[in-house]
Amino acid sequence: MEKMMKLAAVAMLLTLVIVGEVKLSSADGGFCGMTQEGLLACKPSVSGQNPTSPSNACCNALKGASMSCLCAYKNNNVLPAFGINPKRAMELPVACNLPPPPCQK
Repeated sequence: MEKMMKLAAVAMLLTLVIVGEVKLSSADGGFCGMTQEGLLACKPSVSGQNPTSPSNACCNALKGASMSCLCAYKNNNVLPAFGINPKRAMELPVACNLPPPPCQK
């Protein structure tokens, strides 16, 4: 069952990439201006029952992120498919002492 869920999530992501809804940077292979390393650094802060405070690596990655791009996923099923709580994701910049995303103002 878990294998099917992962396969479905990958298929959904590939579909979104193909239709152009996911803004991937071809230069660094990132998502909304964040590298894979940056995304992984932030995941513990936006997933699970007891999320951690964002790490310095996460906050540094967020400095270069496109907040308007991230807002595009606020009400999308992509983030929950990867175990990410969209509400926590939108609150993450403020937790890093950065301006809130435009969709949170």
